[in-house]
Amino acid sequence: MKRPEHGIISKVKPLLALLFALIPQTIHAFPADWTTPLAPFRISGNLYYVGSRDLAAYLITTPQGNMLINANLESSPPQIRRSIEQLGFKWADTKILLSSQAHYDHAAGAAEVIRQTHAKHMVMEGDVDVIKSGGATDYDQTLDRFPPAPVDRVLRDQDTVELGGSVIKAHKTAGHTRGCTTWTLETRDGNRRRNVVIVGGWGLNPAVRLVARPGKPASYPGITADFDRTFKSLAALPCDIFLGAHGLYFDLLSKLDRVAREGEAVWIDPAGYRRALAEKEAIYRKELARQEAIQ
Repeated sequence: MKRPEHGIISKVKPLLALLFALIPQTIHAFPADWTTPLAPFRISGNLYYVGSRDLAAYLITTPQGNMLINANLESSPPQIRRSIEQLGFKWADTKILLSSQAHYDHAAGAAEVIRQTHAKHMVMEGDVDVIKSGGATDYDQTLDRFPPAPVDRVLRDQDTVELGGSVIKAHKTAGHTRGCTTWTLETRDGNRRRNVVIVGGWGLNPAVRLVARPGKPASYPGITADFDRTFKSLAALPCDIFLGAHGLYFDLLSKLDRVAREGEAVWIDPAGYRRALAEKEAIYRKELARQEAIQ
């Protein structure tokens, strides 16, 4: 005799299959520090931190409006907005939006930031098509897609972005993405000037191919030449204050623990910058050698 629940299950299974088919395939459990808020704070001069515990976002304030570096995840704009307003600044005064790299964890919130603030979006060449396509044209197709965003100005290596007397320089440090961008600026604390470096990215994701083999081309032509130029360019930058697109790059949380004792001087870390740069280049060279050794 057929048990009654068997008939119920046979009817439910197709409904469950349909339900699971409708669930987006890009749902991931992000690291908690990507979405956990962090109290915003001043770093130096008119430069402020307004990101989460790991996804960094920076606000540069000026008398003519403000510049924001990184919109982060699609869910991040409300967190960034709260941080900006907690500091006493207006969200609507965000006049320029910049990006460190065209990956979903740094650029997915761009479309919403632009919609709410009408900020001008400026992106490095090499990343423009990826931003406009929401990741569809990224050389690494294993990464999440995100809402496409318009681009108002295409930047090139060494271009400057100016607003209200503040100047930010864009350095094309490609490899991690084709248009990965490291930002530099000068802040002033009293009579002291500080050289700030905000590293856009200097590593490679697991699916990236540095070396072409039969049937498996490199992730994009010239990727190793780009990484070589990037490490050379980063080594040439003067650095007092070391920052980056991820808090992990510059030991954000451990340094915050020291602020109560040491004040804002904790962010001055030229030795840490040189050490981190050497470590990242060594990791890259090791991976390149590994891929070159594969027959």
